[in-house]
Amino acid sequence: MSNINKPEASLSQWDALMLESLKAHGWANEELINRVRAGDLPADDSKFQFDYTGLTAFAAENASSFEQAVNQGYQIKYNTIRGIHSWILVALRHEAELLLEPGHEAVVASLSESEARHLTSVLSFGWHLVLLNDGQATGGKASYRIEPIQR
Repeated sequence: MSNINKPEASLSQWDALMLESLKAHGWANEELINRVRAGDLPADDSKFQFDYTGLTAFAAENASSFEQAVNQGYQIKYNTIRGIHSWILVALRHEAELLLEPGHEAVVASLSESEARHLTSVLSFGWHLVLLNDGQATGGKASYRIEPIQR
């Protein structure tokens, strides 16, 4: 997975989570961009309770970067282990296992090849995916461990 091209746009982990929660509404990219700019966004009733005013402010201050993030993807500026776990839930709609043993912190998730590529493309520098199984017996999904490159 190391040969994945990283997008030029970068978002904070929280902005990325908010953007992914809005993408779940199924709006076309242009509609999503226009709604964020106008602040015409639904209340979030998820466990995250997103307040989209920060994303609206980011889109106003960084219009081209925001458009690029929506249209061409983004890289998260700085990931945390819990943030990666949350991103998998919000963006990919998968429950992942959060491992918090000191010195062995990681997230384990069952992902399709395209989901693994997508996750790899958004991860900040210093993180990688390690294939745990090839997915033959799990309907095309493989288990991955997402962990820091260095410990």
